[in-house]
This record gives sequence, C-alpha cells and structure tokens, in this order.
Amino acid sequence: MTIVTEAELRRAVPLDRDTVACVEQAFLALATKAVVMPPILRLDIPEHHGEVDVKTAYVPGLDGFAIKISPGFFDNPKLGLPSTSGLMVLFSARTGQVDAVLFDNGYLTDVRTAAAGAVAARHLSRKDAKVAAIFGAGMQAQLQLQALMLVRPIVEARIWARRPERADALAVTLSDRLGIAVRAEVAPEAAVDGADIIVTTTPATEPVLSAGWLSPGQHITAIGSDAEHKNELDPAILARADLYVADSLAQVRRLGELHHAIAAGTVAADAVFPELGAVIAGTAPSRSSATAITVADLTGTGAQDTAIATLARGRVAAAGIGTPFES
Repeated sequence: MTIVTEAELRRAVPLDRDTVACVEQAFLALATKAVVMPPILRLDIPEHHGEVDVKTAYVPGLDGFAIKISPGFFDNPKLGLPSTSGLMVLFSARTGQVDAVLFDNGYLTDVRTAAAGAVAARHLSRKDAKVAAIFGAGMQAQLQLQALMLVRPIVEARIWARRPERADALAVTLSDRLGIAVRAEVAPEAAVDGADIIVTTTPATEPVLSAGWLSPGQHITAIGSDAEHKNELDPAILARADLYVADSLAQVRRLGELHHAIAAGTVAADAVFPELGAVIAGTAPSRSSATAITVADLTGTGAQDTAIATLARGRVAAAGIGTPFES
C-alpha cells in the first residue's frame, strides 16, 4: 500500500477544473450506473460538539472504492485545532486489498465539497451569474467562492457570518487572493440582496437564510445540513423554489434541507424531486428561465469520496510521491 500525507495531497490535488470534472462524473454515475452506496454511518459525541461520519461507495468503472472517516468537532477552534480532520482508505475493487491510505485531515473532503458546489452552480445557476453571497467564514466558505469562479464569471462576493470579525477578516483575505471585490455584510439579508448565487456553508441548527429575502433568478446551494439536526434554509424556500435538486434524494429525506421542509409541512412527505446527476445526464430538467429560483441540497455522498480518492491516487502515482508500506 501507499501512505500519502496531507502535504503531498495538497500538492497533487488542488481545487481546479479537473477536480470539478471528477466530482461531476461522480454525480453522473449516481444517475447512470449501478453505484452501491450504503447510508452514512454517523457517531455523535454531543458533550464535545463532535460528530464522525463514515461514507463509502462502489462506482462501476473505477478500480477502487474509498471508505472515509470524517470527524467534525466544532469547538476545536477554541483549542487552536481545525474543526475537521480524518482520512480516506482506498481499496482495490477487484481484490479488496488496501491500495492507499490518504491522511488528508479532511482536505480531500473540503476539495470535493467545493467542487460539488461548482457542479451545482454550473448546471443550475444563470450562466451570467456574477455576484455571490457566501454564508459562513470557515474553510468551506473560502473554497466555495474559489470553486464558483471556475464555472461562473464572478466579479463580486459578499460574506456573512455569525461572528462579524471573521467575515471581515475573510473578506480581506479573499479580495487579495482572488482579485475580486469581496466585502463583509453585518446583516444576512444585505448579503443576499442582488446576489446571483447564494452558498450556505454553516453548521447551523436553525435557518440562516429566509425565503422572504430571495429574488427571482437566484440560485442557492446549501451544503451545511449533513446531519438530522442541522438546518440552514427556511423550509419555505423549498416550497417557493421553481426547481429543487438533491445530491441523493434518499439521503436528503433523512438529513438534508428536505428533511426539515417535510417536518415543517411545507413539502409533502412523498414529493419526488430530481437528483443533480439526472440533471447532468439530461434526464431531468435544469433551470427553466432566467427568473427561476433554484436550490441544490448537497449533503455529500460516498460516490464523491471514491471519485476524489481515485483521482488523488492517480495523481500521487504519476508524481511519484507517497511512501510504500508493507504491514
């Protein structure tokens, strides 16, 4: 097997157009291939504001399958530690033998999640979308904006976070790094006003985005609701949307924004919605008009993890990095 460090993975797998294409193919596979993807296993550790997700999937056509262990401990910044960590193990799909252990500390998850946001924007937002509003001020907030710039002509962004000082600092950082106008907003509705794309990246347990703030033509990507208790969107948003799309309909019924809309009674429990893979495949409709409001509910799938781990393994091998290991 090959042992690969976070530093090596950061060199080999940047957030670029090839990474976005890799994740796009994972969505497409869910719609067109016999992907085997069991439900997410999650362990909650409430006294330390922590959770651990285990995701996996077998994607026909790929040589391996990944099992990802992803802890999220959201009080860690108070201790000077990152909120997320973890690793991926890539197995041979033919023999079941361990091929590589990717000690990414959550880096590959960050990259594939940002790439998923770009895929959603590519297929659901207006092609002329230029203004982005990002809710949150963590790593994913940074990467989502960077990813959007790979697929849309973004020239301006607004940042809103519960802690205004973090939004201020991130706005300065992103302005310098990305070369576009980025400003912090104290009021979330001000960040949304005039935005073409809205991305929510928070661990919120109560809605941070209200249906009353939305305007025709906007696209919303929600990525924070990856557990039953998390909820970023006002349930009325799903009822108001002209098009709502899930990454995995079975998954979002259990732990995504759809889960909360059903509980609130704004969406029928048996309502059927398209998945993003079907939109990519052309078997489900995309944005119907420039004035439509679209929503992507992204909870993260094991298929994305297998895809990004396979990409990483290939790039590591091509670069001749990583450390061979025999147990």
